Amino acid sequence: MIHTLPFRPWRRSLLLFTLLMAADVNVAVAAPKTIAVWSGSTDQRGLLKAATLAFNSAQQDYRAELYAANYQNYADWVQSVAVSGALPCLLEVDGPFVAGFAWRGYLQALDKFVSPEMRSDLLPSILAQGTYDGHLYSLAQRDSGLGLWANRRYLRAAGVRIPTVAQPWTLAEFEQAMDKLARVDGVDYPLDLAVYTGASEFFAYAYLPILAGFGGDFIDRASYPKAGGVLDGPQSVAAMTRLQGWFREGWARAVDRNDDFEKGKTALAWTGHWRYTPFRAALGDDLILLPLPDFGHGLKTGMGSWGWSITSTCPEPAGAWAFLSYLMSADEVLRISDAIGAVPARKSVLPRSKLTGSHGALNVFAQQLFMGHGFPRPATPGYGTISKAFATAVGAIIAGADVQTELTRAAHTIDEDIAANRGYSK
Repeated sequence: MIHTLPFRPWRRSLLLFTLLMAADVNVAVAAPKTIAVWSGSTDQRGLLKAATLAFNSAQQDYRAELYAANYQNYADWVQSVAVSGALPCLLEVDGPFVAGFAWRGYLQALDKFVSPEMRSDLLPSILAQGTYDGHLYSLAQRDSGLGLWANRRYLRAAGVRIPTVAQPWTLAEFEQAMDKLARVDGVDYPLDLAVYTGASEFFAYAYLPILAGFGGDFIDRASYPKAGGVLDGPQSVAAMTRLQGWFREGWARAVDRNDDFEKGKTALAWTGHWRYTPFRAALGDDLILLPLPDFGHGLKTGMGSWGWSITSTCPEPAGAWAFLSYLMSADEVLRISDAIGAVPARKSVLPRSKLTGSHGALNVFAQQLFMGHGFPRPATPGYGTISKAFATAVGAIIAGADVQTELTRAAHTIDEDIAANRGYSK
């Protein structure tokens, strides 16, 4: 039985005041909703931590909790966790794996969150790498830069032309330059191809522009039906035969050292924007960034980077978007991209960038992307198999194996995977 106590008007007012105060206190002390965030990249964790702290301090509705994964094969680890339904709200995903995660149902589309104004301000490459089956599933704060880092002192000694994005080296010029640089005092070998990474994804990212430069590719891009006849086709075989030839000539070496360029043992380094800080510290004003060569089918460069996706199991998608939209703000995009030497994801930010802006030391990266030279890794759920199969083939080819045999083996592995997954149909 519920007993009610009689009360007078002043008591009614006092009770009403007390209830209102209690309501205000409850609102004031309501705990923010936690948004779990997983990071898989390694080049910006300190920057992400600072962004998380700033976001949490700027508002009281949500609290982002950042977790950094240290798994070498992050994509495989995410898939193993997804089976148990334990994915976080916000997940960092490397660009070429967005399609696979979306196809498996791990991600929810961002279309309803992204405004027309933001979409129009994003680089085409950012939209391309985040889109699968007509929907946007990922947003990145920056795009990557792939180029030829060079030691200016060695270029002068060799008497070779410094190329530009408008006039890159041709295949003949590139090989002539390596031949001349190999004869310069102090140069052990001219070209560092970063073979020491031992990472399948680097080989796929960095060497796909060589395939494309010769007219080859990983897979038939018309609905991605097969790799046979493409990855092991004559253009791709010609590209990898040439790559193998650079090692046979002694112009490149399969070493496990990652500091030969900094120590002046090599004159050129075929790698990405993330090496700018150590390269600059070692070479100073002798460091210069060159575009990749044109191997006959136009200049091609790598593109795509780590981006952010909201998972399909996220209980607070609005909160996940609140943090993601903070990361995509102009100031955050500028802070992150300049700190690691990447190309800002937003067009409006580029003029403010000290490194990739028109007078920046890394403007070549921006030119390559803005002039349409970026060649994306294929947006197919089977990309993980493509990357691993190609990397295995490259390792064997560098070691001297028959190029046609290795590429055919890789193509067969990819086609078996496509068949096993019924063409990755929905």
